[in-house]
Amino acid sequence: MSKFPRWYYNELSQVGVDFENQAEVEAYDRNQPSNSVQESLELLHSLNIQQYHTVIEFGTATGNFAIEAAKHCRVVHAVDVSKVMLEYARNKYATQNINNLSFHHGGFLSYVHESEKADFIITKYAFHHLPDFWKQHALLRMAEMLKPGGKLYLEDVIFSFAPEEYETSINAWIDEVAKPEGQGFTREQFEMHVREEHSTYAWVLESMLERVGFVIEEKNYFSPTYAHYLCIRQ
Repeated sequence: MSKFPRWYYNELSQVGVDFENQAEVEAYDRNQPSNSVQESLELLHSLNIQQYHTVIEFGTATGNFAIEAAKHCRVVHAVDVSKVMLEYARNKYATQNINNLSFHHGGFLSYVHESEKADFIITKYAFHHLPDFWKQHALLRMAEMLKPGGKLYLEDVIFSFAPEEYETSINAWIDEVAKPEGQGFTREQFEMHVREEHSTYAWVLESMLERVGFVIEEKNYFSPTYAHYLCIRQ
């Protein structure tokens, strides 16, 4: 982060990414269904990613999507702020018979893309680590990394409930998704997410996307607390 001004947000030491060892990463891999190989294959198919495409993934985590994408496209750049996550993903990648995937320690605000512009940027359940001010800056940076007509796929905890219903909506969400210790993400972890991380309202995020110049081709509020967007860079 030394090349940035002192007031710049340090995304390498943010809440929720401080994994200390491989056991914690393995637990994350088990607890996060959206990180599964099957989910990755379904997303690749739905986005129609082809063998001539270049892909950047922000928040690659344990690398499942990046590895599957590398089997289907020309080049993949996998970016994550957690060195422990990257080590886990690299070890997984080393068992594969592919050589078109590179890993980068960084994030939305610190990764410097020095290769050709990408056809797709993918990010799932990582954007909420940034406060809204820095989300806007991150979207500007991602737009610059995409070719004209390139696409951004963004999926995350995004709130589409009415603001005045926040308390009942958040409580209902946590009641529904929280699992006992050892069986998934716990109530305490979801409470920490709401209290200390930076998920935002859908109308706020959509305004940010449009301000950057993205055209929202598809949006899906698949619950009051989760959504995904497919956006085209003009």
